[in-house]
Amino acid sequence: MAMHMTGEPRDVSPRSRVLYAAAWAAGRSVLRTVPLNERSIAAAQKLDSLAGLAPGPRYARSVPHSFGEFDAEWVRSGDTRDDGAVLYFHGGGFFFCGLNTHRRCAARLSQKTGLGVFSVDYRQYPATDLTGSVTDCLTAYRHLLDEGIGPDRIVFAGDSAGGYLAMATAMRARDTGMPLPAGVVTLSALFEVDSSARMRHANAHRDTYVPTKHLPALSELWSGNGNGRRRPISPVDEDPSGLPPALIIAAESEVLRLDSELMAQRLTDAGVPCTLQLWPGQVHAFPVLGHMLPESKAALTEVASFIRNTTGGGSRR
Repeated sequence: MAMHMTGEPRDVSPRSRVLYAAAWAAGRSVLRTVPLNERSIAAAQKLDSLAGLAPGPRYARSVPHSFGEFDAEWVRSGDTRDDGAVLYFHGGGFFFCGLNTHRRCAARLSQKTGLGVFSVDYRQYPATDLTGSVTDCLTAYRHLLDEGIGPDRIVFAGDSAGGYLAMATAMRARDTGMPLPAGVVTLSALFEVDSSARMRHANAHRDTYVPTKHLPALSELWSGNGNGRRRPISPVDEDPSGLPPALIIAAESEVLRLDSELMAQRLTDAGVPCTLQLWPGQVHAFPVLGHMLPESKAALTEVASFIRNTTGGGSRR
């Protein structure tokens, strides 16, 4: 396993320091006082619609695609290759965010890789459980294959909950006999449904804004909470043998750092090439912020380099 500590604390940019402080303040006040219930979940689910009111990135174009029960969209920046794709799964705790909140991130990835990004608006709670979300992601992957894109030209990528989906979908593809993608990229990913170990980790008290106090309730939500939903897998507990190379990125102080370290170790033990990067001074899922932070831009450059290397693509910005 290759581990890269990108930068030292003294090298953290002023913008990142300001954002980190603001996120810390919000996490220690507002986010920890809001209860996790049906009302707060419904309120969070409005975020994607609100994000849709903002103008899209001028340097990219998006084309919607419907699968019936869920949607997706192609996001392309400039001239993109038609023989490859990034299959992207957005984060949001499996119950909020969507195409609108992550369109700029998808556009930046397209710009940096020269590939179209197929962003998936998979079904979320309460419409389905985590297993159903994985099924949607696998459907989107099958669509790309049916369109004639070779698996060796496709990379799965996702942040937070989407990172879980990227890894779990690769495992589902392997287990069902489908060809595997060229690689998997995860950003501040969740890899363990149960939160017991995270609650005991030192970062449970260091995370900027992920409300650690809500993790047990979230785990109940993810696992079904006795509502007859299917028990989802935890990728760290599954056999990762045969999976494609992975790039795993996390913030050094976030509570989901534990998930990234465990998953990277599981992959390495199974002989799967894996690079783990822990970035100091950053917030959860910081690469999604695109060009707002120098570190976000640098992290996406790392992601793009990994994607180009695994798909055989050329150099790009």
